[in-house]
Amino acid sequence: MSRIAYVNGQYVRHADAAVHVEDRGYQFADGVYEVCEVWQNKIVDMPRHLDRLGRSLGELRIDWPMSRAAVEFVLRQVVTRNRVRNGLVYIQVTRGVSKRDHFFPPEDVAPSIVITARSSSPEAAKAQADQGIAVVSYPENRWPRVDIKTVALLPNVLAKQNAKEHGGKEAWYVDGDGNVTEGGSTNAWIVTKDGVLVTRPAESGILRGITRAAVLELIDREGLSFEERPFSLEEAFEAKEAFVTAATSVVMPVTRVDGRIIGNGHPGSVATRLRELFHTATDLQTV
Repeated sequence: MSRIAYVNGQYVRHADAAVHVEDRGYQFADGVYEVCEVWQNKIVDMPRHLDRLGRSLGELRIDWPMSRAAVEFVLRQVVTRNRVRNGLVYIQVTRGVSKRDHFFPPEDVAPSIVITARSSSPEAAKAQADQGIAVVSYPENRWPRVDIKTVALLPNVLAKQNAKEHGGKEAWYVDGDGNVTEGGSTNAWIVTKDGVLVTRPAESGILRGITRAAVLELIDREGLSFEERPFSLEEAFEAKEAFVTAATSVVMPVTRVDGRIIGNGHPGSVATRLRELFHTATDLQTV
């Protein structure tokens, strides 16, 4: 079956999907995006993702391309038309198509919207979680407004490619103080030797992850010890466990950082348990 994409009001074959050469997303990375997990034919935390989409649009002064209800409808349609039971659904909104000019286009230029979906293998994800992943540190070099989920991801691409070339699956950005900010496409966590979960505050300097929020609710519900504070790379090396969170990976154990074994070198019990319980702390919207 051919994949289907939604592009500016039309459902088209994925192979034929295209945007204009002067779309500002292409010319200036002038746009934002969201990715929702699809789990057992349900879109995970769609309200939270669309809340964050609305915030990102507002911060960049881009209008919604259609009503929020219409976006929800199209998200469901794209998932259904692609027969995605487990996978991801992606939405991107840009400021629209206009002649290349750094200034905002005229007010009558409509924002562009693209929505796609693809299937993934729960079995493959579980196999990776059972093994754990390696991360590689990288100097923090992004603009200060990483709290906006923009499509300007070139620093992330370079960081993650560096990780791949050094045997890692993910990158961890490290700021000038030696503290981990977040991953190239994830939020970063450790579990101290005393069993305290630690992750950086999301007021500034990191993206306020939707999966992160669900994990915080799980931590509270399960009565686990938690501190929201920066942690250093050295502290991560000495941690009992480490893991990352994102819609694309849910809760993914980290077993190596910069080639150094974390804990006993196997996925930890806290991360494994949070992964098992994750969907009990999320809003599940049936497609």
